[in-house]
Amino acid sequence: MQPKRFYYLIKLQYLGFRYHGWQKQPQLKTVERMVERTTNYVLRSLLDIENRFKLLACGRTDAMVSAHQTYVELFLEETPLDLEEFFPLFNRNLPQDIRALAITETDAKFNIIQHPQEKEYLYFFSFGEKTHPFCAPFMTNVVENLDLDLMKKAALLFKGKHDFWSYTFRPTPHTQTKGEILNCEIVENDLLSANFFPEKSYVLKIKAAGFKRHQIRLIMGILLQLGKGEVDFSFIEKTLNAENKISLDYVAPASGLMLNSVEFLNLKNKN
Repeated sequence: MQPKRFYYLIKLQYLGFRYHGWQKQPQLKTVERMVERTTNYVLRSLLDIENRFKLLACGRTDAMVSAHQTYVELFLEETPLDLEEFFPLFNRNLPQDIRALAITETDAKFNIIQHPQEKEYLYFFSFGEKTHPFCAPFMTNVVENLDLDLMKKAALLFKGKHDFWSYTFRPTPHTQTKGEILNCEIVENDLLSANFFPEKSYVLKIKAAGFKRHQIRLIMGILLQLGKGEVDFSFIEKTLNAENKISLDYVAPASGLMLNSVEFLNLKNKN
């Protein structure tokens, strides 16, 4: 007889600068490893059980990429959680750069991977002057001047349905490269602030149901190259025609990228 399983959805946020991404990897510090260790410790403390759970994230972030809001599903066998007891202890024992925002019980009908969702990423950058070193975890800095107006115009090209072959990292003949971007724009940054930030900084806001590995960083990379005059506007238009098979080799730095939000569509227990 299969043991009874309980399902919980945890909303998280983290600063990714000192982690090798979300996914657990041998001998490397990752967000998943730290969340898993904390979960095991708390379950052992509260329920005297360990290693009888599973964690599954709604997506993976690369090394040094942060998340303002993301989700992980906790599967627990046999023993249910007292959420009022579990949540504060779980949060207290997470590393300082990882925080749990909420937890709610869900059920077997919810699938964190397959449930329809929309993700918004933000890429923060500044240019024209070297920034304070403390900015490094949050934004990319370009010392050269950028043609910001041209970059804003080009960002709009990515909105809509396209074959993103050029923006798919190492595509194979079997890789699904077609997709739809719901929003793509560059605006002045009024979302993230600190007294050591430059007077002006900017953010690429991009939203879709999902993204391929390095897709956003490839898009940001080509926009930065455009701003520096290394490519022209027509070149970006050509990259959005998959028949041209243009391979891009510049991936923008990871530390400017943040998963801003994940929205599960038609989820009653959404936080």
